[in-house]
Amino acid sequence: EIILQEALALNTHSTGLSWLDRLSLSYWKSRFNKMSGNLLKNPNGDDGLEHWELTMNGGDEWRSEDMPGDCGHTYNDESITKFFCTSFEPCLKRQVIDLLEEGYDPENLDIAQPAVTVEDWYCSRTDCGCIYKLTVTLLDESQEIIAEFKPDEVTLDPDCDDCSWRKVSHTFTDYGPGLRFISFEHGGQDTKYWQGWFGVRVTGSSVTVDL
Repeated sequence: EIILQEALALNTHSTGLSWLDRLSLSYWKSRFNKMSGNLLKNPNGDDGLEHWELTMNGGDEWRSEDMPGDCGHTYNDESITKFFCTSFEPCLKRQVIDLLEEGYDPENLDIAQPAVTVEDWYCSRTDCGCIYKLTVTLLDESQEIIAEFKPDEVTLDPDCDDCSWRKVSHTFTDYGPGLRFISFEHGGQDTKYWQGWFGVRVTGSSVTVDL
């Protein structure tokens, strides 16, 4: 009865599929087979910079370090032992997730429009301020933007701010059909132009799709 009610509800929102198609075994099997887990690869720097496209790599460039690092802060998850750090010129890195390659069915993506949740953690050193940036976009098959999350850049100053690890998160919903890719880009730099790796630190990044 529950399945029939959901099928009828779906049928009231025409998506190009008949209600018989929606009741097919393959549809319902995939509809209720939730795929979970972080879609970002190497989110914490355990494998150096592998899987990341370095869209900006200024100063002394990106690198990964062991937690908590020099002049660092304790992280709230002991299983995360690495982080990425930036330098004195802009450093940005990106991953573009291909949802079809990850096993998601395009019809299910279009019908369910599952919630997409993104999360990132960032901090500054205790001896130098930093700038943090994040941009996450939902993209169609041509990688045109469907929806975007781009919060204002953050500047942290250890002389007046709590610069310990901070979380930023966002959930996309009701964004319409067509989702095929997710682009996740983040990074920043330091505020004092010091040689080395005194810029923002990032770790614990994740992208999940609730389907």
